[in-house]
Amino acid sequence: MSDIREIEKTLWAAADKLRSNIDAAEYKHVVLGLIFLKYISDAFLELHEKLKAGEGEFAGANPEDPDEYLAFNVFYVPEKARWDFLQANAKQPTIGVLIDQAMDAIEKINDNLKGILPKNYADPDLDKPRLGELLDLIGNIGFGGEGHKGKDLLGQVYEYFLGMFADAEGKNGGQFYTPQSIVKVLVDMLEPYKGRIYDGCCGSGGMFVQSEKFIESHQGKIGDLSIYGQESNPTTVKLAKMNLAIRGIDANIQFGDTFTNDLHPDLKADYIIANPPFNISDWKGEQLRDDKRWKYGIPPVGNANYAWLQHFLHKLSPNGTAAIVLANGSMNSNTGNEGEIRKAMIEAGVVDCMVALPAQLFYNTMIPACLWFLAKNKKGSSFPSSGGVSAGRGGLRDRRKEILFIDARNLGTMINRRNKELGEKDIAQITDTYHNWRNSPPGEGPGVVYADIPGFCKAGTIDEVIQNNYVLMPGRYVGTEDEVEDLVPFAEKMQTLTATLAEQFAQGEKLQQTIRENLKGIGYDF
Repeated sequence: MSDIREIEKTLWAAADKLRSNIDAAEYKHVVLGLIFLKYISDAFLELHEKLKAGEGEFAGANPEDPDEYLAFNVFYVPEKARWDFLQANAKQPTIGVLIDQAMDAIEKINDNLKGILPKNYADPDLDKPRLGELLDLIGNIGFGGEGHKGKDLLGQVYEYFLGMFADAEGKNGGQFYTPQSIVKVLVDMLEPYKGRIYDGCCGSGGMFVQSEKFIESHQGKIGDLSIYGQESNPTTVKLAKMNLAIRGIDANIQFGDTFTNDLHPDLKADYIIANPPFNISDWKGEQLRDDKRWKYGIPPVGNANYAWLQHFLHKLSPNGTAAIVLANGSMNSNTGNEGEIRKAMIEAGVVDCMVALPAQLFYNTMIPACLWFLAKNKKGSSFPSSGGVSAGRGGLRDRRKEILFIDARNLGTMINRRNKELGEKDIAQITDTYHNWRNSPPGEGPGVVYADIPGFCKAGTIDEVIQNNYVLMPGRYVGTEDEVEDLVPFAEKMQTLTATLAEQFAQGEKLQQTIRENLKGIGYDF
């Protein structure tokens, strides 16, 4: 099974069989846990054989001493947790119990895995013969090999499964997953090379994984980047920690609600890359009316979009930059003070670039999305504060009187009947446009200088933005038609509207009751 696509499809077909008796939100942990176990078992076995041979630097080593594995960033796997033992018992009715015991044994001996591995394989609802089939199939994949080959193969399978689970769970699940092509745009535009990187809604950790790939592709060291994250879903936190652990990425990932319990209160990040859940109304905004993060205005209780933007701005260092995925409606909404907040942000000079994305990029929502790029310091510098790869392009120029608008809605290729993906050329077109605009032209010799492209990109002046009533939709500036309306389902819009009305008429309980009764009369009971 050498072809990665065949491996992915075969594994998915086997994993999909487990769905007959177990919820998608649960079975993803079952499958990803097994893939994780196979990888760490293969990595252990590879080093175990070298220690057993006792040659060269391994002379005198004890292959059963867990400390021998620490220096090589390999997890020690106890004998009855090793893949060959489990696969030999794959057809036994007790296989679920054996896997749970294996996970427990690995956690006990590896401190940084404690509490994050799934242990629900003995669940009576889990089909044990099919579980055995899945073990056999995963057993055909070899995650060993020199260098990063094993990790790369594992990473591809892992990311494929996260995407497929997001697709299978639909709108009510998978919100932790951002398609890889979008993550690549965010990371390649920000160029996180050295410093502190933060994601306050980190999901399964994809932003951090892609940052590692960026650093490695530019001959940097992942150790030069300090990683901080927070996630409100406890099972997704476990996914993130597993996702990072298999790659040897050391990260400070915390579980908790970012708005009401910020667990990195003093952090000032050099880079923020995030995909917060779109248009959420239940973010406990009514409890946070006087929060210090609302520098540009109090966000409405019925929609968290502008709470996320201001939370991330609050977290940025004086020279920090942020890349945030949000619903298209955030670019022109005037509901519940959002227009005034956007106006204040634009006038404060913290909005750097806006990108309108193609539709159908996400597995779990049809809402059109955009990218916000925020910068605390648009004055420019002789070299980027992070020492990133842009240093070779001549540093950053003064962009205080401009905002770059990119309309990428016509890019991308359909990969199935429902979903589109940005290809390498698409990603390069977007990121190169931003870098050519943001960076100072080279002092000497040939170099690419930014130029507006009708229908695609425009360096808009702040005066132009003011003339457009502080609307940030790229179509207004590049010469294309206005963006299609934000496709928020009607029920969600009604929830936002009623939440806003409740805020405005908090003192008029009788009026609120009348509104609710009227809405109930037309079939919307909130």
